Amino acid sequence: METTRLSTRGQIVLPLSIRTARALTPGMEFRVEDTAEGVLLRPVRPLPETRLEDVAGLLKYKGRPKSLREMDEAVARGVRQRHESGRY
Repeated sequence: METTRLSTRGQIVLPLSIRTARALTPGMEFRVEDTAEGVLLRPVRPLPETRLEDVAGLLKYKGRPKSLREMDEAVARGVRQRHESGRY
């Protein structure tokens, strides 16, 4: 866990590792929410608005179709990996 400091002008610098991991760039706007756990920052618009016809068909799969069992196993494997890495 990294720490930062509040400046006399009320500014906080987000650590580089967080900015990089979240693809945060200078000039981004955030909603600031006061929660029971602390202060939460949410990007105002994390992704540009798109239309369905702009993105339909971009993720076509060209391999052999996967069975429901294979898909369930892949999801379970991904969840295990995330838990083991401490992301949950």
